[in-house]
Formats: sequence, C-alpha cells, structure tokens
Amino acid sequence: MRVGGWAADVGLGAVFAAVLAFWASRIAGSWGGGYWRFDCAAGAVVCVIALARRFDPARAAGAGLAVAATAVLAARFADLPSEPGPGMALGLAVLVGTAVRALPVLTACGVAAGGLAVAAGSLLTAHTLAAAVPSVTLMNVLAWAFAVVAGLCPRLLDARRRAVADRVRRAERLRLARELHDVVAHHVTGIVVQAQAARLVARRSPEKAGDALAEIEAAGSDALAAMRRVVGLLRDPDEPAAPAPGGLGELGGLGDLVGRFEAGGRAVRLRLPGEEETATWPPEVAATVYRIVQESLTNVSRHAPRARSVTVSVERDRETLTVEVADDSPRGPSRHHQRGGYGLIGMRERVEALGGTLRAGARPGSGWSVLATLPVPRSQALPERARR
Repeated sequence: MRVGGWAADVGLGAVFAAVLAFWASRIAGSWGGGYWRFDCAAGAVVCVIALARRFDPARAAGAGLAVAATAVLAARFADLPSEPGPGMALGLAVLVGTAVRALPVLTACGVAAGGLAVAAGSLLTAHTLAAAVPSVTLMNVLAWAFAVVAGLCPRLLDARRRAVADRVRRAERLRLARELHDVVAHHVTGIVVQAQAARLVARRSPEKAGDALAEIEAAGSDALAAMRRVVGLLRDPDEPAAPAPGGLGELGGLGDLVGRFEAGGRAVRLRLPGEEETATWPPEVAATVYRIVQESLTNVSRHAPRARSVTVSVERDRETLTVEVADDSPRGPSRHHQRGGYGLIGMRERVEALGGTLRAGARPGSGWSVLATLPVPRSQALPERARR
C-alpha cells in the first residue's frame, strides 16, 4: 500500500474511534448501564473490517454486511439500542463505496443492494412509533446513498478515461494501418515490376523461369489488392488522406516542422544523423520519428508556455534508434498532470507497435523529456548515392 493510503486509513481510523466514542457516551447517557457496549463492539468490528478493505474489498464488504445484519437482529430481539449506529453506518459506507468504486459490476451491485437492505433493516430496531421515518433509518439510508454516489462517480470517470484512451489507440492503429498500406504497396509494386521485367528477360529460356515469375507476379498483384481492400475497410470515408511526412533531413520533414515551431519564439536545437544514414531506415520508422517529434513539440506549445529552448535529438547506436525531445521549462505544481494527455497514448501505441519503448516525465532539476527507443535493423543495401 502506498504511504498516502496508509495515512488516509490512519485518519479514517481516528474518525471511526471518535464517532464510536461519541455514540457510546450518548447511549450511556440515555439508556444507562452497559447498553453502549454492544453498539461499540459491533461498530468497532465493522470499522476494523473497513480499514482492512484494501486487501480484499469483496470479502471485506461481505463480512461487514454480515456483522451489521447480525447486529440488527440482535438489537431487535434483545431490546438493545437501534442498529446500525453512526460508527457502524460509517464503516458500512466505506465498504459499500469501495465496492462500488473497484469491484466488478455484478459484485458491486450485490454489495450496494446488501447495504440498502441493512439500512432499511434498521426499521426493525427503531424505538419510536412516530409516523415519520426513524432517525436511525434516515441516517443509514443517507450514509448508503452517499457511499454509492462517492463510489460511482470516480468509476464513471475512469470508464470515460478508458473509452477516450481506447479511441486514441484505435485512431493511431488506423493511422498505422494506412501507413502500412503505403509502405507495403510500394514494396509489392516493386516486386510486380521486377517480376514483369524478369519475364521479358526469361523469354530466352522460358522453360526455366517463366512459370515461376508469372506466379510471383500474380501473388504480388493479389496481395496488393487484398491489402487495399482490408485497409479500405479500416479507413474512415469522411477523413481526408493525411500527407506523408517528408524525409528526416529535408525541409518538408523535421526541418520544416522545427522551423514552424521556432516561429513561436522558442529556440530549437536539432541533432540528426546524416542523410545517407536516414535514407536506409524503413519508412515506418522514419514516420514514427516524425510523429514523436511533432507530438512532443505540440505538447511543449500547449503545456510549457515558459519554455525557452527545446532540444530534439535523433541518434542511432547499432540497431537501436533513440529519439529525445527535451525542454527547459520550470517545474510547476500541476506540470505532471497537464503533460499526461492522450497524445502520449498515441505515441506509445505507435512506438510499441514497432517493438520500442516510450518514456515521458520530468527531467532532474527542471524541464520535461520524451524519450523513445526504436529497433532499426541494419540495412542490407546502401542508398544509391553511397553505391556510387
């Protein structure tokens, strides 16, 4: 359990003890004798169970409700003070709220229904014949309602966050699917062209290669058509096709992107490998590097208005490519919360799809950093200008 969780439980235990002591003094003053002992003991058991709820919320809720139901029956037949008392009601509220917040839907509904049954069961122990709802029942029903609302609100917020995150991941996967189509289409088209050319050459010896090359051509054409059909199903018909980013070292790529960012008044230091090096990278890796830098610079513009300079570094060490975007903005109290947006989800989805890792967080001292590592296989062929 985290330190904050322990501190919260210590505070909650102090509240439990204060409520139990207060109600015991009230019972002793109005009923006299030792009538307070039963309420205090039963309430203490439920409160202790509530403090141990983090270990197993479902069993804790079940045990707390069982103790409360037993206390209600005992108070009814032994002519004891009304149950559940304030201390027990508070413990039950903690158990019900935790269950509604964290347990599966059916289990949470069962715990909530059990809590309502115990609250309504307090009518059996009411010592008044007034037409109005007994105060003990009203107190328990209000505590139950507060617990349900307190547990349901964060549960719905978490569900909304997960839905938004899923939409971001789905959008990024569709973007990757479109890029995959473009990359594969390029290579498959090359295979088809080569196969067609090879057929012309093989006419001198058709018995050796003609049939095989015809099969290669047919397979390549079928694969390309199938890829277009599948990705066409994934593509949103209302979404315009996004232009592919240029090469990393060209003005239409990272250079142009950094130039637009610098127009906003921030200096950018850009470190890139040589053009001959980047030309050998797979297109999906180059596109991912572009997206990481684009999203990181966008986050700096939105969430770090006091940043004065940004460093964009792209380096390769053997078969690992490292991309880092770091700024020098002062650290603020809400910086971490602001920078944890859904853009990081999309970047992480893209990076992990390529077998890489992504880490984003505050830098030592000041500033924020986005660091991604991507695997880049060694190219089997040099670029054209290198061969020359």
